[in-house]
Amino acid sequence: QVQLVESGGGLVQAGGSLRLSCTASGRTFSSYNMGWFRQAPGKEREFVAAISRRGGSTYYADSVKGRFTISRDNAKNMVYLQMNSLKPEDMAVYYCAASQFYSGSPLAREYDFWGQGTQVTVSS
Repeated sequence: QVQLVESGGGLVQAGGSLRLSCTASGRTFSSYNMGWFRQAPGKEREFVAAISRRGGSTYYADSVKGRFTISRDNAKNMVYLQMNSLKPEDMAVYYCAASQFYSGSPLAREYDFWGQGTQVTVSS
């Protein structure tokens, strides 16, 4: 089992940047594929980005491709989401998630563990 805690959210102006971090507990972090999802008020949770166990493969939603970068540091049990050129439509609660079996899945149901989320607010 793994526990996930997100940090790094906050208020930023449109065009600005934020870096989200996700700290994982447990000694088996490197055995999990990791993902970031987001959920805006009144909307379903949507896939943002994912990264394979060793970081060799990354996946992005079309809406963030070229602006967001996912990375991980298995030695530190950390996964990151660098968000650049933020837009008002990026405003949401961002969640870190871990999947034992699926690499790069955009489906929330294929992730086994979730953090509690961190709020990202983008002002126009």
